[in-house]
Amino acid sequence: MSDVLTQDEYVEQEFFFRSFQERLNDGYATQEILAGMSSELLNATKLPLAVSVLLTEVKLSGNMHPAMERMAHYFTPFQIFIVKEAEREEGRFDFKIALQILQRDAKYRAEGASPQGVFFYQFETLSRNRLGFDYGLAAISEDPIFNEDWRYWINVVLRRQVGFIDLGRLVFVRSALYRLREGEEAKPVLFGEREGKIAKASQGRDPLFFFSALCRHLGYPSVPRQRRVNERSSPEIEELRRKIDLLENRVQLLQDELKGGINLEKFYVKKDA
Repeated sequence: MSDVLTQDEYVEQEFFFRSFQERLNDGYATQEILAGMSSELLNATKLPLAVSVLLTEVKLSGNMHPAMERMAHYFTPFQIFIVKEAEREEGRFDFKIALQILQRDAKYRAEGASPQGVFFYQFETLSRNRLGFDYGLAAISEDPIFNEDWRYWINVVLRRQVGFIDLGRLVFVRSALYRLREGEEAKPVLFGEREGKIAKASQGRDPLFFFSALCRHLGYPSVPRQRRVNERSSPEIEELRRKIDLLENRVQLLQDELKGGINLEKFYVKKDA
């Protein structure tokens, strides 16, 4: 299990993941980015050493997650899970979105995270990107910010009931608001009164509306969303279409030539009588 890191570590991680994504957008290769950033990061933290290990792994296998797994004392299981999913060849999870997710996660921790905020952010990440609850919840439960009560609830209660019982209901019955009104004391309270109030009001609704309300009212980080490309207005799509049209015309000319010659009459401009 990973350790709880210092604020300086999370500040540097936030800078690392943000800069990584920005430089990918600028066209730099992963090896170039890792090699350059190892000298930019604060030497007082452990991240420069971790980045050098990542660079060595990328040179050997082309992926980062095997090295992250070997440094499980530094990277959280959730961070490793996100990178591993983004590096799956058969997957559709965008690596740049993964970096944005990790950047906001690190930023939230640097500013002082709560177990409730970390849980909702990571759970929404699984839901919004369809990453699967089996391995995803296991990774979340091993985060060092959670105690044994949290781990039991995530691994046993939530894992068995997610998809069958409304998430708002599951949160509400473990909130301080439920204990206050119902006198329930047998189960540990994991969420505060405000989370309980929002959860109760969100029962029966789309869970994404629940997450959005938590972000608005409690300041929890929001999960990055992948932008949809509008094909009608995308210059790249239009350029591809033009190239396809040209190729189709050339193929048609070749086929005509093989059949006995090209009929040039269809290219003549007909004058009006």
